[in-house]
Amino acid sequence: MNTPAHVIFALAAFARPQERRRNLAAALGGLAPDLSLYLMTAAALAMGFSPREVFDKLYFSELWQSVFAVDNSLVLWGGVLALCLWRRWSVGAVFAGAAILHLVFDFALHHDDARSHFWPLSDYVFVSPVSYWNPAHYGGVVGPIETLVSLALCGWLWWRLQGLWARIGLAILATAQLAPLVLWGLMLG
Repeated sequence: MNTPAHVIFALAAFARPQERRRNLAAALGGLAPDLSLYLMTAAALAMGFSPREVFDKLYFSELWQSVFAVDNSLVLWGGVLALCLWRRWSVGAVFAGAAILHLVFDFALHHDDARSHFWPLSDYVFVSPVSYWNPAHYGGVVGPIETLVSLALCGWLWWRLQGLWARIGLAILATAQLAPLVLWGLMLG
């Protein structure tokens, strides 16, 4: 799934009216497994790599995949969740739960770009028959469904979370969910 959809789904699952810390934890947890991708991509682009080089070469490099194995590890995030539950830290549990929800969707919806979700126990990579973006693996169906469900959830969250900052955040997320339709076409031509 696109990162904004992960954040939207995490908010739909975990956010509660008038619980700003919990809601922020849900949003950040939905983002966390993709954060390294954004940081490494920004660094590579700043060093002069083209978007095509980033996503065709660097993304699949041993170094990048090693980083992804850590922040996409169901094992590590499960440990964080268990620790937070044991310590009765509800905000931390929401953060970890949102990250795990992100990884469950990634596990099911990544084909060519699948990651190692069981590190450090295993380097196994499950290659899903379904992709959220690749038309050769139902991306032409899954992508529009992802966007429609994300926008519907934004509408529901708009009604549910009525604070100004929550609504500004939701408007940004909805816009960001639609942006890849334009940006990927421009970047990868």
